[in-house]
Amino acid sequence: MSLKGFHILFITVSTLLCIFVVLWAFVFASYSEMSLKVFGAVCAVMAIVLPVYGIRFYRKSREI
Repeated sequence: MSLKGFHILFITVSTLLCIFVVLWAFVFASYSEMSLKVFGAVCAVMAIVLPVYGIRFYRKSREI
């Protein structure tokens, strides 16, 4: 596997992990602390930012 392929795979796995953490923080958690909600909110933002970064990286790496 090339470094480019590993990078795309890592971004995909990181995005899926962020989505899981968001679900855990807001849906499945049995307790509701402020720090858990902040952590879930940060992961929600990253779940949006990571795919955008992945698409930009993929487009840029095609030119290399």
